[in-house]
Amino acid sequence: MKKVRITALRKADYKDLQARYENPIEHTCDICEGMTWVCVDAQKPAGLCDEAWKSMKEFVEELARGGGNFFDGWMKNPYSAMVSCNDGFRPVSFLLEAEPWQ
Repeated sequence: MKKVRITALRKADYKDLQARYENPIEHTCDICEGMTWVCVDAQKPAGLCDEAWKSMKEFVEELARGGGNFFDGWMKNPYSAMVSCNDGFRPVSFLLEAEPWQ
């Protein structure tokens, strides 16, 4: 299986939605832009949020098997994908890339 690199590219923070709909919470996402992880054997890397992993797991597994070309040419690099976690208040966008990384 190929290794897959995960890079946090962007983290949004929708304070207006938080103020209107979210109950106050003490701990939010620890992921910062620029953080990277490498998946070996399509397994969730240590330190990656469980909820973020749920949003990307199927893409990682397919890339690790050598697949790609999601949605008929969606990405310029067919062996990559752009996914976001499911946090509607502070979503993080992740770039997934199968080795060899470009």
